[in-house]
Amino acid sequence: MLEYHVSARRNDSHGSEATTKAASITLDTDMAGRQDAFNPAEMLLASLAACILKGTERVVPMLEFDLRGMEVALHGVRQDSPPKMISITYEITVDTDEPDARLALLHKNLQKYGTIYNTLAGATELSGTIRRKG
Repeated sequence: MLEYHVSARRNDSHGSEATTKAASITLDTDMAGRQDAFNPAEMLLASLAACILKGTERVVPMLEFDLRGMEVALHGVRQDSPPKMISITYEITVDTDEPDARLALLHKNLQKYGTIYNTLAGATELSGTIRRKG
């Protein structure tokens, strides 16, 4: 079993900070919002993006997949009452010459072995696509 530890603290009414290991990130906890930090919903989406990107680093060597680059675009829909994320969609864009079947295999592996992906898939409607850049 792996375990993770994150600490967060309120700096003031405009923001907070989360830390883990030697890293820190500013959090948008201002009721008016702020443009220079991720709010909690954006952090959730960023966590899914990071899961997809890190999963790619894990499976690309195993699949011997030729990868030049990758981008992930996400869209979340939040309902107000009760407040929760009701759906998340994503699009993975891969810079590669691999055939469509190999792109589908990469996507299947990212879905199957992603910790955050599987956690969110069990809690909300999660769907996405993978496509070749260009």
